[in-house]
Amino acid sequence: MFEPPVDPNSKARLVAINLDEASIGRANANIEHEREVAIFDILESNKFELEGRDDGPYVLNLSIVEDRLVFAVAQDGGGDAFTVVLSLTPLRRVMKDYFIVCESYYQAIRAAPPSRIQSIDMGRRALHNEGSRVLLERLKGKITVDSDTARRLFTLICALHWKG
Repeated sequence: MFEPPVDPNSKARLVAINLDEASIGRANANIEHEREVAIFDILESNKFELEGRDDGPYVLNLSIVEDRLVFAVAQDGGGDAFTVVLSLTPLRRVMKDYFIVCESYYQAIRAAPPSRIQSIDMGRRALHNEGSRVLLERLKGKITVDSDTARRLFTLICALHWKG
């Protein structure tokens, strides 16, 4: 599916992402790095739009509260927050599989031959795609994001959910 490039001056975008420290378990360096890269990549180029509103750009506060994913979105510079709460249940299986494959990948890059690393990475990407697809479905009618933003948000959700 072709998606046009994201306009960096669009109102339908995120300009900041804050992760709730209480929701984040201490993770290994690989997970911390993935979180930092995902945030950087999202802020570089993203489409993020609250359904029925045109008052961005936005600041996203992402957390997990009582096993629910909370998107608290506010206008850049203040204003009323708009909150979307999603159950993690639909994402739980794909996140569990993703964590297992990621651990295999991180172990493989230390000593495995390139063909093994490539095979594991293909599986990792497939799970990542599945997770972003589920996230897009769950956000439908509430928040509109493009596929790249959904992929990076899935990475952040995994980083929040990871308990190390």
